[in-house]
Amino acid sequence: MAEQKEIKIQFPPEIIGGVYANNTFIAHTREEFIMDFVLVAPPTGKVTARVIISPGHMKRMVKALQDNLKKYENKYGSLKETEGPKIKFGFQSQQ
Repeated sequence: MAEQKEIKIQFPPEIIGGVYANNTFIAHTREEFIMDFVLVAPPTGKVTARVIISPGHMKRMVKALQDNLKKYENKYGSLKETEGPKIKFGFQSQQ
């Protein structure tokens, strides 16, 4: 079996604190998935992060999310599905 090498992950100081999002918009093309993480604080909202990933990585990420949700619910109890916000969203680019 081939030896697996360890990959050192760098964590830039400017993103170590993370960002908060209470909504997500997901779009895709044939080659990629685009996830916009949004902080909605009516009357406005702001994209706090955009993540673009390959379809293969999206499949692995969905599985990881499902696994972690199952672990969470086993520890803290089942979550009830809730409706998303009933707010109409419009986008504006700030270029």
